Amino acid sequence: MNFGKYRNIIFYIATIAAFSFLIYIFIIEGQTLEAGENIIIKTNNSSTWDNFLESFKTNLHHPLALLLAQIVTIILVARLFGWICIKIKQPSVIGEMIAGIVLGPSLLGMYFPEFSAFLFPKESLGNLQFLSQIGLILFMYIVGMELDLSVLRKKAHDAVVISHASIIIPFALGIGLSYFIYKEFAPDGIQFTSFALFIAIAMSITAFPVLARIVQERNLQKTKLGTVVITCAAADDITAWCILAAVIAIVKAGSFASSIYVILMAIGYVFFMIKIVRPFLKRIGDLQAGKNTINKPMVAIFFLTLILSAYTTEVIGIHALFGAFMAGAIMPENAKFRTLFIDKVEDVALVLLLPLFFVFTGLRTQIGLLNDQHLWITAGFIILTAVVGKFAGSALTAKFLGINWKESLTIGALMNTRGLMELIVLNIGYDLGVLSPEIFAMMVIMALFTTFMTGPALDFINFIFKSKKPEEENKNHSNAQYRVLLSFDNPESGSTLLKLAHDFTKKMNANKSITAMNIAPVNEMHAYDINDYENEQFRNVIDTSQELQLKITTLFKASTDIESDLTNISNKGNYDLLLIMLGKSMYEGSLLGRLLGFTTKIINPEKLLNTVKGKGNIFNNSPFDDFTLQILDKTNIPVGVLVEKNFTSADKVFVPIFNLSDFYLLEYAKRLINNNNSQIIILDVAGQIRSNIEVKELIRSIEQVAPNHITLYNEKKIEKDFLNSQDLMLISSKSWKNLIDTKSLWLSDIPSTLIISNP
Repeated sequence: MNFGKYRNIIFYIATIAAFSFLIYIFIIEGQTLEAGENIIIKTNNSSTWDNFLESFKTNLHHPLALLLAQIVTIILVARLFGWICIKIKQPSVIGEMIAGIVLGPSLLGMYFPEFSAFLFPKESLGNLQFLSQIGLILFMYIVGMELDLSVLRKKAHDAVVISHASIIIPFALGIGLSYFIYKEFAPDGIQFTSFALFIAIAMSITAFPVLARIVQERNLQKTKLGTVVITCAAADDITAWCILAAVIAIVKAGSFASSIYVILMAIGYVFFMIKIVRPFLKRIGDLQAGKNTINKPMVAIFFLTLILSAYTTEVIGIHALFGAFMAGAIMPENAKFRTLFIDKVEDVALVLLLPLFFVFTGLRTQIGLLNDQHLWITAGFIILTAVVGKFAGSALTAKFLGINWKESLTIGALMNTRGLMELIVLNIGYDLGVLSPEIFAMMVIMALFTTFMTGPALDFINFIFKSKKPEEENKNHSNAQYRVLLSFDNPESGSTLLKLAHDFTKKMNANKSITAMNIAPVNEMHAYDINDYENEQFRNVIDTSQELQLKITTLFKASTDIESDLTNISNKGNYDLLLIMLGKSMYEGSLLGRLLGFTTKIINPEKLLNTVKGKGNIFNNSPFDDFTLQILDKTNIPVGVLVEKNFTSADKVFVPIFNLSDFYLLEYAKRLINNNNSQIIILDVAGQIRSNIEVKELIRSIEQVAPNHITLYNEKKIEKDFLNSQDLMLISSKSWKNLIDTKSLWLSDIPSTLIISNP
């Protein structure tokens, strides 16, 4: 017997046995110590199952268990409604706001009161509010960091005029509106000044984060209009939060005279943060210059600054959120540093904690209180006042400054976006007792309406001022005989796809057009570093185009729905070929991957909808990833999907023809011969080529133009050495699926494969 082989097992068993025996001895001896002690033994006549059920019910109502159940429910519902809003071209924040109302007394509480009382009992709301406030503090920290103060300093001329006009006009209208609704809707004991100031500031706010996302998504960030709007929103945010801080001070103090000390302390705080803390943080940030990570001591310093700043403003009496906003605004202006730090904070703040705030707001929003026509008319006047003040005020000011009508109206539509920032203001007013439940519900509806209308308003403005330029561009492009669009998600794949596009068009000179496109998720970028992000994405592509002496057009877009935007651009651009990379799952080939793939196909709402419509099979075992399937299903042009294995050029190309429907591949083979002098080997798998006169004529015409460049094979078995010598395989999407289904091992030996669909 080999003792060494079982040494570890013997040691393990011996250790467990020896110490288990020791524990037993201590317990037996310990029981002797109970003599003389008043030991009370609980007796329970209930059955074991009843005891378990009682314990289970107690655990369900434990504060921690209840809080975790609330968080899970909130995140799932918020993500679902956010996804729906993205699909209808609306910011996800609207869906999250709606999710809050759905989970509140307005819907869940009305139709499922018992479940609502179980999931959101009143005694649990304190924990939910506390966590949501932490989420808001982190969110306002991010908002402060997303403000590019250098842009504000350079381009603040027209922007500040528009911004301040877009605050003072709705502010004045809000004060006027308060005069008419104060008697009926102000809570008892609240002064008119306090009530009017909160209504006015709620009318004046603009949601900078939502506006910045819309500007990115609509590719306005590089235009003069985009710069003006972002700068306006930044100036609006800073001004509005300063005014809000003053309003809170006045409301808490009871009068303006009593609030003087608070306001003076707030001014001193701002001076200290800008003149002392900011230079200190800049010196710390300079130590990080050029690094791709932030060490933990540095993270601790910045988080400590955030917490101390929020604590100071809360103690002063101007709310912790202003301190969080200020801490973000004075962060070092290095874009890379801010991006790294935002990445550390953003996921927890936006995905986990912020939805709690939406639902907490929803639990306060009782739309059922608006049970009279008069109340809905009042809500309509509030919405009208908000839209006229912000939309019209911004647009008319921009027009007065010499900006054309289209851009002026666009500025007005974007500045009218209130989103989450409005909810923050409303909740502060509700906590201070300034807003009654009825007026709170009306103002939440106004926040939803003004945010929701931004997208349709922009589309309507673009429709009214429809430019003729796109038609002229299409006419110019129609002169190019062959147009290729390549879409990539990382710099390396963009460079590879460009080499492939070059092989298809090398000798066409002016009769070709190649567009390299990168569509990036809008959530991965921030307003201040979008140019750096774009430059980084296109660097390899531009370098490759210079090496190939190839003129290309670059197209960059920030998107909330990459698949839809890619297919829309492809279909509307009169392109002849779209080139993309085959996406790969990180779990590809594993049991977990198959399980995840199966569950995704079941619960994916879009796939379920397509199945109901008859567009697809929910259990379809496709060789393509979900992204590629979406593109193949929705595009009206040929799509080339590259399975890349160190592709460099298409000098030797292998084209297997499995049936008559694959013959369109010969046109692409012909294009490679004409432009790249490629050597083409055609495999007649089914033996149908020699019996088809039309195909034989096509091959003969190719041979006449480029003799010795095309070879026809009838072999049933292909040797690995032959496959390894090829640069590229051209195959139809249908044949690719058949090869995957039959698990043809020789497929793995192809260096690179271009799967071409024929729409």
